[in-house]
Amino acid sequence: MHRLLAVHFCVSLCLSQEAKGQPSIVAVKAGRFIDVVNGKVLEKQIILIEGEKIKVVGVDGSVQIPIGATVIDLSDATVMPGFIDCHTHIVLQLERYDDRFRKSPIDAAVSAHIFAKRTLEAGFTTCRDVGSGEFIDVALKKAINEGKIVGPRLFVAGHGLSVTGGHGDLSGYSPYLKFENFNGVVDGVDEIRKKIRWNVKYGADVIKFTATAGVLSEEESVGAQQFSFEEMKAIVEEAAMWGKKVAAHAHGAGGIKTAVRAGVASIEHGSLLDDEGITLMKQKGTYLVPTVIAGDAVEKYGKQWGLPEKLMEKARSINTKKRESYKKAIKMGVKFAFGTDAGVFPHGMNGQEFKLLTDLGMTPMQAIQSATTAAADLLGQSDKIGSLEPGKYADLVAVKADPLKDVSVLEKVS
Repeated sequence: MHRLLAVHFCVSLCLSQEAKGQPSIVAVKAGRFIDVVNGKVLEKQIILIEGEKIKVVGVDGSVQIPIGATVIDLSDATVMPGFIDCHTHIVLQLERYDDRFRKSPIDAAVSAHIFAKRTLEAGFTTCRDVGSGEFIDVALKKAINEGKIVGPRLFVAGHGLSVTGGHGDLSGYSPYLKFENFNGVVDGVDEIRKKIRWNVKYGADVIKFTATAGVLSEEESVGAQQFSFEEMKAIVEEAAMWGKKVAAHAHGAGGIKTAVRAGVASIEHGSLLDDEGITLMKQKGTYLVPTVIAGDAVEKYGKQWGLPEKLMEKARSINTKKRESYKKAIKMGVKFAFGTDAGVFPHGMNGQEFKLLTDLGMTPMQAIQSATTAAADLLGQSDKIGSLEPGKYADLVAVKADPLKDVSVLEKVS
């Protein structure tokens, strides 16, 4: 009740100020302030916000709070930038494997705003959605930007690209089973270039493709390469022409290395990353978006979802190997950007990834940086989000306890 009253008061004050042509002024008192740029914790900071941007950050006593400013007292809390999840499917949530035959894109569109709100309330103020049907992600982004619904800032991929019979193509069923819908199935350079242009035309911010097979699809292998080097290179080159980065879903070592050589910005999952792949990623500056929680979720919820045993076995076969790959990549200094594959597990649980990352060898600060400065860099948005600095959006979260002592407190942002 208090939270709702506080929000209502703040919104009313902001509206009255803006009605007079004045930007709203908010002063946040932060007892502990995580400086993610320098990896430090500062005490007793004031964050002065004008409109939706940060104007000043400084120690309490050195920053003058304007008369009439709304003061939010978080002097007993730890304040940090809002989190960024670079791998979500925010318009979907896996509940039953046969939902693909029982539900239409309309069902997904009707529920998408619920998942967006849960994600924001979990502390994730920005998300990259790496593939959804019928441009629902684009519509959701527009509705959020226009203030019609509540949700995180979104950077969306539209339709993920897949070869015929690949991870992004419905396979394993009768050839007479067809859906009258858009898809990202492409074969050959010409089809690739046309599909990317089509995606960008209708609102894609990033291009996502499936460089290898996957877990939740009917191929025999979980990691077999599914695009040639020439095709992957065409994806990267065409995306670059439109000013877009490329995210490559890739589990197998061969597909990972081919995608890195082709110039992708990020490897999504990277489950079977080997030493050569680690070296290549470091040389190229390629980000790894790990999605640890997703593999755990498939093992945990698979029977409940009615997954075929073949898919369950895929998950089991790579989960242990995936952890070893991540541990080595962390130790060797590969760049990590936070990602969860939310939608494979219930939205709003994204914060559980922090503890999983520290279990693999990251410090709590490194895990937080992967979801702030590193993630913002991957998105090409370091000048706008990812840290609490003057000129950037005032996307911030706070928790009562110290996440550098117990990172699991980030699973429930108060």
